[in-house]
This record gives sequence, structure tokens and C-alpha cells, in this order.
Amino acid sequence: MSGAIIGFIIWSLVALIFLIIAICDLRSEKPVGFYTGVKPPEVKDVKKYNRAVSIIWFVYFGVFELLGLTLLFYEQNSPIFIVPILGVIFLSIGIIIAYNKVLGKYKA
Repeated sequence: MSGAIIGFIIWSLVALIFLIIAICDLRSEKPVGFYTGVKPPEVKDVKKYNRAVSIIWFVYFGVFELLGLTLLFYEQNSPIFIVPILGVIFLSIGIIIAYNKVLGKYKA
């Protein structure tokens, strides 16, 4: 098995963690937390809040997985690998901004 495929499998396993988070958030009956070590906020509508947070994680999963496709098509140590690295950084900043908007909308 080539290194590219192994790298993509590992990348996909990490992406799968985000998918599991999204599904658990969607099914939760209590408000879900977003930041590690911070208690979940008091919200007006728990179901809509949890759905909004889970959508954030679903989008993160999808874009994260798409960024990982570069592992399959380019050779190791290619300069193109800056794309997924910077992509994940900007994606992470994006979900923080999205969550703060969701929090502002649903916070009690």
C-alpha cells in the first residue's frame, strides 16, 4: 500500500471523528458544547441550536475530507500540500466564527 493511500486513510479517520461529533450533536437532547472545557450555554431552543452546531460540524467534515484529497493526487513533499495545511487553518477559524454567530442567535 503506498504512502499516499495510507496518508489519505489516516486523514479520513480524523475526518470521521468530526462526522461522529456532528451526529452526536444532532441527536443530543441537551445543549451541546463547542469549545473543550467550557460548559454548554443556556439556549432558547435546544433542538435548533444543536441542529445548527451539528451543521457546522457536518460542513467541517466535508471540507476537511475534500482538502485531504490532495494526498491522493500529489507526490509527498509537493509544494501543493500548503493548500490543505492553510485550508484546515482557515476552515477552523471559519467554524469558530460560524459558532459565535449561532451562539449569538440562540443564547438565552
